[in-house]
Amino acid sequence: MPRLKLGVLISGRGSNLQALIASCADPSFPAEIVIVVSNKPDAKGLDHARAAGIATAVVEHGGYRNRESFDRAVNDVLVGAGVELVCLAGFMRLLSSWFVETWHDRIVNIHPSLLPSFKGIDAHAQAIAAGAKLSGCTVHIVRAEMDAGPILVQAAVPVLPGDDEDSLAARILTMEHKCYPLAVKLIAEGRVQIDGDTAIIDMPGDTDDHIISPSVR
Repeated sequence: MPRLKLGVLISGRGSNLQALIASCADPSFPAEIVIVVSNKPDAKGLDHARAAGIATAVVEHGGYRNRESFDRAVNDVLVGAGVELVCLAGFMRLLSSWFVETWHDRIVNIHPSLLPSFKGIDAHAQAIAAGAKLSGCTVHIVRAEMDAGPILVQAAVPVLPGDDEDSLAARILTMEHKCYPLAVKLIAEGRVQIDGDTAIIDMPGDTDDHIISPSVR
């Protein structure tokens, strides 16, 4: 069966890109990265892609008159590479409505909170300020609204006494690296059906598993 062709958009270090590269290196994984695109030429993630023998492209947003014209240039690169699913991995650009509609239900993103809570770039600080006992990460299908869309995979981690943004971010990042490849795998295996703003996942039935924070012993 052909592997799902991924295009990964990055702006920085490419931490989640590395997790996807590692998963795709397994021949049994049902997806492959065919191109990595960055809006910044010095993004460290480009080095990871090149080291893995993956094609890369740089489309600098400063050279375009508006957001949509930049997105159209990125789209041309993705289409030229034969991309079937777009993965945002630390891509620090809001996508235009044109791009989101062009790739409707074919863009995924990962966000470091349990959406719909704590949207935006300061999710860890928001969780701590709110006194949340659990936070985590969410992989979702992208919509035009920031950090919105059908939820595919979530993982929760405790917010511990004394946590700051960095310590909480590190705990969540560990789970991000597990959740993103899982979400891509579910899509590639045809186990995801999008119904409006809800993702229906073909998975085993309910279990008795639960998470409580703080844990009580």
